Amino acid sequence: MKEDLHKINHKIDAPEVRLVGDNVETGIYPIREAREIANELDLDLVEISPKASPPVCKIIEYKKFLYEQKKREKALKSKASKVVVKEIRFGPNTDEHDFEFKKKHAIKFLESGAKLKAYVFFKGRSIVFKDQGQILLLRLAQELEEYGTVEQMPKLEGKRMTMFIASKKKK
Repeated sequence: MKEDLHKINHKIDAPEVRLVGDNVETGIYPIREAREIANELDLDLVEISPKASPPVCKIIEYKKFLYEQKKREKALKSKASKVVVKEIRFGPNTDEHDFEFKKKHAIKFLESGAKLKAYVFFKGRSIVFKDQGQILLLRLAQELEEYGTVEQMPKLEGKRMTMFIASKKKK
């Protein structure tokens, strides 16, 4: 167990502490008295806010305190939104039908709240058509204007030109 995470019982070195917890009268106590109160209740004295003046200590069972902290962190993590990134790949000479087909997919992705990564992959000598690739991506961005906003303009990285579009609709 990581007991150096918080100072407990005799590891607390402040001369006086602000005491909080169940069945305890909140207030500032000398450290010796705070330890005695914790001993009487058969609980631990845990330093929960060492930077405060005086440090804040809670009388609680240490294992229970750690468990509650983990539970709180887990709940915060689950509330954080996860960004889904969907990719659509084009060739520099993608024809009209394929473009429309992929655009429909892009609209579906953006409407579901996902981020879109559209890129043109240049194979072999097709790199000479990088202007066409850029025009293709800019056209896609223009046609998806009502569904999303361009987060990153087309940028050539190696053999692929990438552009990011973020959804306007949030889940």
